[in-house]
Amino acid sequence: MTRGSWQVGNLLGYAEFKAPKGVIKVEVQLSGGKISRVSLSGDFFMYPEEAIEKLEQALVGVKAEKENLMAAIQSFYNSTGAQTPMMAPEHWVEAILRAAGAQAHDG
Repeated sequence: MTRGSWQVGNLLGYAEFKAPKGVIKVEVQLSGGKISRVSLSGDFFMYPEEAIEKLEQALVGVKAEKENLMAAIQSFYNSTGAQTPMMAPEHWVEAILRAAGAQAHDG
């Protein structure tokens, strides 16, 4: 994913969340309360490595609310078999909500 393709002028939320086994960094763009773009990075492990891109894709179009995010992330884990040692879906949800909240407060 190239960050240069993100539209200039749209608000971009950013947050870092310290999970039990690493830091999750989230950049998120919302449109109508739903995720229109998201970038996930940090110092965590995900197996297979390319699964992070699938998680980002799975989050596009999801409403930036706890229940919706949790359902989408759990569905991602169930459908891909991806593994993130010492990190659970709720860690991703918290990181994304923080970034979405940061976006809301920047405007």
